[in-house]
Amino acid sequence: MPMRIVVAEDDRKQADLIRRYLEHEGHQATVVHDGRQAIELIRRCDPDLLVLDLMLPSVGGLEVCRALRAERDLPIVMLTARSGENDVLAGLALGADDYVTKPYRPRELMARVRAVLRRSARADVTGSPRYGVGDLVIDTARHEVRVAGAVVPTTPAEFTVLECLAASPGRVFTRQVLLERLGGFDRQVTGRTIDMHVLNLRRKIERTPTRPRHLLTVYGVGYKLAERSGEADSAP
Repeated sequence: MPMRIVVAEDDRKQADLIRRYLEHEGHQATVVHDGRQAIELIRRCDPDLLVLDLMLPSVGGLEVCRALRAERDLPIVMLTARSGENDVLAGLALGADDYVTKPYRPRELMARVRAVLRRSARADVTGSPRYGVGDLVIDTARHEVRVAGAVVPTTPAEFTVLECLAASPGRVFTRQVLLERLGGFDRQVTGRTIDMHVLNLRRKIERTPTRPRHLLTVYGVGYKLAERSGEADSAP
């Protein structure tokens, strides 16, 4: 299905290349070259996905991500020339769904875009199941997470992690398995990527994020969703 995608990239040659690849895949792509333009355009046209370079003039990519996340659940794929783990984790902490480090092959970026769009659209399938543990409900048909009846906004990546855990309460999932469910990430910071999504989810669904009742750590193994509300986290 054609999607409306905004590309925020200050390198004009690179931006044009991305646009042409997206259009070849049938999408409608609009290019902007600084962060302020990106925010203004997205507020006007409400696209389906943002491809966001972190090194933007006017307003940097991380600030763009922060501003948009405060307003909407727009899927975001980051582009970064920074190889440092902290820069990537900062973007994920702000709610980005995936990232690609430069230099990259355009086909790799297109694969990431497809994976994020699939995660975002998965809830549109009719007959999707609904999971619940205590006051936590994951409704895949509506693509909603509710805590005590209140809807909690999640990014597509966060929802996918939670949906995977909720499908098998009590089962422990390794970080690698969860990464594979997300469609794969750059191997540079694989485990930390999942850790950051879990941290973000705990801030949203747990009454006390440092003492989670729902999304639990199994030390040295991975994560699981509690089979019943109030189960203790096994991490120290």
